[in-house]
Formats: sequence, C-alpha cells, structure tokens
Amino acid sequence: MNEFQVRGYRDSDTSRCKEIHDLARPIELEGSCDPRAFIPLAEDAKDLAEFQRAKKYVAEENKTILGFIGVDEGDIGWLYVDPKNARMGVGRALLRHAMLQINQDAADSLASVRDVSVYVLDGNTPALTLYRNEGFESADRFKSKNNGYPCTVLKLSNSF
Repeated sequence: MNEFQVRGYRDSDTSRCKEIHDLARPIELEGSCDPRAFIPLAEDAKDLAEFQRAKKYVAEENKTILGFIGVDEGDIGWLYVDPKNARMGVGRALLRHAMLQINQDAADSLASVRDVSVYVLDGNTPALTLYRNEGFESADRFKSKNNGYPCTVLKLSNSF
C-alpha cells in the first residue's frame, strides 16, 4: 500500500462511503448474523440517519477513498474499509485518528477522562482483533436483532 491520508469527511464523499459500506457489510455479517440482515445503506433509513449524524473521517489515497470511520457523541462507529484494501492498515489509521480527535475534543472541553465505546457483532473477528489490539476491552455482551435477524453484540471500551 502506498501512503494514504486521513482527512475530514466532505459531502462529496457520501456516494463512495455508501459503496464501501455496502461492500464491507456482508463481510461484517459473516459468522455474526444471518446474511439476509444486509440492507444497502441507502435503503436503511435508521442506519442512514445514524451515518449522517456521525462526524466522519475518510482514508484517501490518490483521491480514492479507501475507508471511513464515524464518531457520534464521542463513541466510535462506522469503521468500514473497502475489502480490496483490508488488512493494509487503513482501519487502524482511521481508528487512531478518531481516538485522537475524541481525545482532543475532550481536552478542548476540559472533560475528564472517559471511556470510548464501540459496538461490534460477536463473530466479526477482524474488527474484534483490531479493537483489542488498540486497547479496547470487553464491557458488555447482549442479544440483539440486526434488521430482524438475531445476533450477539459486544460492547468494547477503551479509557483515555
């Protein structure tokens, strides 16, 4: 992989981020939830509203977006990487950038140390490995539904 940059999200990034989500989401569901739970982001009103609300960052190389991450109320979400760029450090760079931004926002607001959380489908081994390697630890485990299909969700937390 050549060098890529992490930058703030622009409205013009929306289409590519939806495409990346739709390519990566079925992989996220493998071993975690019935694959029929997949709905393209543009067709999932609830997820689309959450996506639009989140403060997002993208990893970009040669004007091509490789992945994106979102932060909502200081918590991590929306970490998706184009599958053809997986396991090349894109997700890790996005996660570290988001953590720095959360840390900076906390310092700017004089907030005390807090936990940053992320919710991950149990069975999503690549995501769980990344988060645990970056210091996240299990905080909760619960049954949920993903577009009507049962799944187990793990809440991971990282204090800074």
